[in-house]
Amino acid sequence: MKFTKMHGIGNDYVYMDCTKERLENPGEIARLVSDRHKGIGSDGLILIQSSEEADFEMAMYNADGSYGKMCGNGIRCVAKYVYDNGLTDQTEISVISGGAVKYLKLTVEDGKVQKVRVNMGEPILKPDEIPVVGEGDKLVAAPIVVDNQVYEMTCVSMGNPHAVVFMNGVDDLKIEEIGPKFERHERFPDRVNTEFVERMDHKNLKMRVWERGSGETMACGTGACATAVAAILNGYAEREVTVHLLGGDLEICWDETDNCVYMTGPAATAFTGEFDPEELRKSVQGR
Repeated sequence: MKFTKMHGIGNDYVYMDCTKERLENPGEIARLVSDRHKGIGSDGLILIQSSEEADFEMAMYNADGSYGKMCGNGIRCVAKYVYDNGLTDQTEISVISGGAVKYLKLTVEDGKVQKVRVNMGEPILKPDEIPVVGEGDKLVAAPIVVDNQVYEMTCVSMGNPHAVVFMNGVDDLKIEEIGPKFERHERFPDRVNTEFVERMDHKNLKMRVWERGSGETMACGTGACATAVAAILNGYAEREVTVHLLGGDLEICWDETDNCVYMTGPAATAFTGEFDPEELRKSVQGR
């Protein structure tokens, strides 16, 4: 099976062209290819498929094999893949993922996509739609007890659930200890992605992220969008901000005119190759 390894500022996935053929057991394949020691190594698997509702469909699976509705960094790489590989010659395309259609503008240099701007849609703030257990129209700086400590979280969905926690000293945070406790907290029925964010100034935010099903990743596009929305709701930032992640920077704008969040960032191809599912299964499972 042919694949392409791609990343959006370090948030890396294995991509497969499934526009003409179907991949069986994508959840299992996601677990196999994601293994960083015995597999290809990635934050998950993304399938590029045909669609009747958009130009293309993105099916995203986390490193643990669970299905994910949206990946902001991943969808930028999908745009680069389909253009660079001749599946489209358009620089404005639509991609559906998790039932929601996103619209993308591609910046092309020397025949290759270098940067992509994505209309990520309107943020979802109602607790039961995120979902998160809580009352009211939205949860802004709402208290939550995790590991016997009280944190303040602002909850946003950008197609998947996010809990944004503002704090100082994110560089020193032991995210591998606190991240899983947020992810599987009883207040999040579908688990949650958690962003730990330090405010630098009104135009810059520093963020680390613990993604459900993948652990800490170098970047999270939907998380950066959720972080910008949360910062604005808390009065910490302007409508246009730069979010600094471990893998690089994303430009986020929450537009007042249409209430949509726009994300701009790079997409890159690392390498291409082929794998045999049976041989990969033997390698990862140690058989």
